[in-house]
Amino acid sequence: MSNQIELLAEDRSDNGKGASRRLRRAGQVPAILYGGGRDPRALCLHHETLIHQMSNEAFFSSILTVTVGKKSQPCVLKDVQRHPAKPQIMHVDLQRVLEDQEIRVRVPVHFINEDIAHGAKQEGGVVSHLMNEVEVSCLPKHLPEYIELDIAELKLDESIMLSQLSLPEGVSIPELAQGEERDQPVVAIHRIKAVVIEPEEGEEAEEAEAEAEAGEVPTVKDEEQTED
Repeated sequence: MSNQIELLAEDRSDNGKGASRRLRRAGQVPAILYGGGRDPRALCLHHETLIHQMSNEAFFSSILTVTVGKKSQPCVLKDVQRHPAKPQIMHVDLQRVLEDQEIRVRVPVHFINEDIAHGAKQEGGVVSHLMNEVEVSCLPKHLPEYIELDIAELKLDESIMLSQLSLPEGVSIPELAQGEERDQPVVAIHRIKAVVIEPEEGEEAEEAEAEAEAGEVPTVKDEEQTED
């Protein structure tokens, strides 16, 4: 189970865009806590503290503890809205966690032995990360902080699929329950192919004329003088 991180929060009574703008100007982030068979609860979090906590990758795949006053509630992060141009968190969605109910969380994939992968080191290929995170389903006590994927033996033109991931006990990938066609590659090794860009029509003549003017290609008159 991933490490617990505490979020200190306060209740907020004002709703709406105007109230949210005032909170942001005051260095707060509007948040909502929902699920667990209870009514949604409007909260606010301290922006600078939240930014600092989000710099830790584990924040996004851990059981968080949101504390309001003397009461605490385990939860997971479900959504983060960011400002399109500023390093600012606009809104956070948190989902309550119950010990006996499965949760769905996106966890990062850690690729190990990438520097010695057979297809790259021995065969000159390039490693492509096709997925950097995977959504898993499990009870809170089984939630992994990340999934480790060893690609040391991966050869050129080979890939590792979702169904080939080694998952911890009690963890599954909901995507795979929807059919074999949903089994997607997570990582692959391929060779980079050189792309030859053919000149468009008329470009060859323009290039020849430019080379002639630069003295790189002799003109017909120059050739005649040379023969004399």
